[in-house]
Amino acid sequence: MRAAGAAPPAGVPDLLGAAVCVVDRHGVIARVNGHAERLLGRDTADLVGQDAHDLLHRDQHGQPPTRAGCPIARAFSARRAQAGSGWFERGDGALVELSWLIAPYAAPSADADTVVVFADHGRAADDPDLPREPGAVLSELERLALLAETTTQLTSTLDSDEALNRLVRLAVPRIADWAVVDLITESDEVERSIVMHYEDGVLAAREDLQGPMPPVPADSPMPLSRALRGAASTLVTPQTYQGPPDSGIAIEQARLFEATGMHSAAIAPIRGLRDVLGALTLGRSRQCGPLTSADLSLVEDLTRRTGLALDNARLYQRQRKVAETMQRHLLPQLPSIPGLGMAARYLPAPDESQVGGDWYDAFTLADGMTALAIGDVVGHDLDAAAGMAQMRSMLRAYAWSHHEPPSAIVRRLDGSTRLAGVPMVTLVFAVMERGADGMWRLTWTNAGHPPPLLVTQDGRASYLTDGHGMLLGTGLTPTRTDASVTLPPRSTLAFYTDGLVESRARPIDDGLGRLRKHAASLAHRPLAAFTDLLLERTRPAGDKNDDDVAILTLRTP
Repeated sequence: MRAAGAAPPAGVPDLLGAAVCVVDRHGVIARVNGHAERLLGRDTADLVGQDAHDLLHRDQHGQPPTRAGCPIARAFSARRAQAGSGWFERGDGALVELSWLIAPYAAPSADADTVVVFADHGRAADDPDLPREPGAVLSELERLALLAETTTQLTSTLDSDEALNRLVRLAVPRIADWAVVDLITESDEVERSIVMHYEDGVLAAREDLQGPMPPVPADSPMPLSRALRGAASTLVTPQTYQGPPDSGIAIEQARLFEATGMHSAAIAPIRGLRDVLGALTLGRSRQCGPLTSADLSLVEDLTRRTGLALDNARLYQRQRKVAETMQRHLLPQLPSIPGLGMAARYLPAPDESQVGGDWYDAFTLADGMTALAIGDVVGHDLDAAAGMAQMRSMLRAYAWSHHEPPSAIVRRLDGSTRLAGVPMVTLVFAVMERGADGMWRLTWTNAGHPPPLLVTQDGRASYLTDGHGMLLGTGLTPTRTDASVTLPPRSTLAFYTDGLVESRARPIDDGLGRLRKHAASLAHRPLAAFTDLLLERTRPAGDKNDDDVAILTLRTP
């Protein structure tokens, strides 16, 4: 930073016709030009030597954003080219939204090596949601900022629908007031998935114009047909579709232009790495000029980024579906035990999370007893699901071939975790035996897993916390103990994995309390309904949970 009392360095010339600041690698302003002084409402002496982030950068409410989350501060440190937009505070305290472009600057001084170019959005700070008029000409800096924002927005999601919705919100109304997305499905059918219109300050869907489309003709010269075959982008008008239609798609396009009133549109293919994924149409219907070749070039840049994002999202979803399918097929069918009710559910992780290693098992042993297991292989990927299958198979083999208490079986399993290639595993393993008096007796051992929950017919719920020991795969040889309990008539036993009771939004103790409360209230329900409602109420759909859930329930006669 410049020493106190030193004269400010010479300013940056106004030859660029834009507001320019030169900032050193620490984010301190070293030089500015006259355009920057006027745009920021501050003299050179008020700017030079000040931290650019602290002095200027604000959110739309006028509060300083954190440095860690500030893209400008990160770009200063990394010395990389980047574009974006944000709110800045002028010398008079007013807020102004500016587009910015940062690039390394070759200067003699090692402390002045980044140049920042600002452009005014022309939007008032007291109306931050006021959008640009559709059809307004974007400056080159605003185009760069739009592309940078598009890249950031599309690469931060692995959900295809969300990526397309973000694309529409970025393009409308900056470029046009209509957005249409046609997608080619995995079965080579065309689906008009999005038709959105900007009107009265909001985006509205035209669902009546969405839906399945006719097949893509192989030799049609019409713009959308060519785009869906991966050909060049095209500027179109309603006149394009006024002649005799050559295909069903041409008929739908004529209907689209008539229904929307678009007088100008740009159609560009959305290409993936190997295939054409669809087409984007941006159109104008309001009182504004037609789209130009420069707009078409911008639309092509947007669809290139969209194609990569959709490719990544589809690949991820395909892999996730394979993993989930494998995991579901590896989970067993429950045995039929006379006098004993049994139910199980598996719920994959929501949203963009990966599959995990949660599993359950129930099987009859050679001596007639019933073995029960619930476990979780550490990890959230295909390896965890595969490790889960190996652990379940080895547990079955040990339990069937060795007539030993649960703790001895789990000790054997603990020594085999390296063979299965899994890091660590939590597990409850139990056996149930019906005595001469008709009562069922449960014997179990717990290896670092959440405790089973026992609910009596009258609604008393308690956790079975005895028999608890260290999880598997630590490389240690801990002491393992067994615990036993006689189950009252018409009682319900619930085994579950931690995804049911733990999330980023709340600690596990809160989840355990919620599980006990709901289980007690559902004690009178049939076992299938008890299991479904317990899963639904203990882990509501809006809960921020990135783990899968397995649950196994039993009810005594």
